[in-house]
Amino acid sequence: MPIPPEVTGEEIDPDVRQELMSLPKGLAEDVSRNLVMVAQLIDEDPEKAYGYSRVALRLASRVAAVREAAGFAAYATQKYSEALAEFRAARRMSGGVELWPVMADCERGLGRPERALAMAGEPEVQKLDKAGQVEMRLVAAGARRDMGQLDAAIVTLQSPELASGAVHPWTARLRYAYADALLAAGREQEARDWFGKALEADKDGATDASDRLAELDGIEFVDAFDDSDEDSGEETDGGGDGELDREDRDKG
Repeated sequence: MPIPPEVTGEEIDPDVRQELMSLPKGLAEDVSRNLVMVAQLIDEDPEKAYGYSRVALRLASRVAAVREAAGFAAYATQKYSEALAEFRAARRMSGGVELWPVMADCERGLGRPERALAMAGEPEVQKLDKAGQVEMRLVAAGARRDMGQLDAAIVTLQSPELASGAVHPWTARLRYAYADALLAAGREQEARDWFGKALEADKDGATDASDRLAELDGIEFVDAFDDSDEDSGEETDGGGDGELDREDRDKG
């Protein structure tokens, strides 16, 4: 697969570069450039990222970082069985536990939520850092929901991290998951409050909490121009790409 000439491989994480030093220089450079492409594309074009990950895997399958990248690319394209196999291989090579939550989420993706729950109770969870433990809690709550256990999912998410007023990289997602579980359980006002708290913590737009709040408030986003206006040549009022319509909702 073609790689833009401006991608040199030097952009790679220093820890990954260190791992690749076991390879011949030219091969290490080729692998690095493919891994950079994976990192750059995995969010916007996961299928392309997957393609580059397969090239890196073909070149250096015995490097843990390569297996991990291949796992995340497969995960991003919902190839959960393949992702799980790559994560297991990476874990065997590195000896770390960082991949434990995403491995459990792969079990969910494969329709095995009970295995994800079992993993949430394993000793490996205690070895995770705080971010990893929160991630594991999110996966466990998702598994509970997969099994139709809404109340248990809500309880699973109730934790000191949820109650804390401090904002961490995972705070918005944790609050959002809690709000979503509350809404699924029919606790709309509580859900609205927590979507609001999620939005307060979501500085990077990692969730669609603002859209969920608007939905609960009865705000509907519509196009400023519809097909009938285009066909008739009529102009619509308003400047911009869209307008807000607020529908009054009878709370009584």
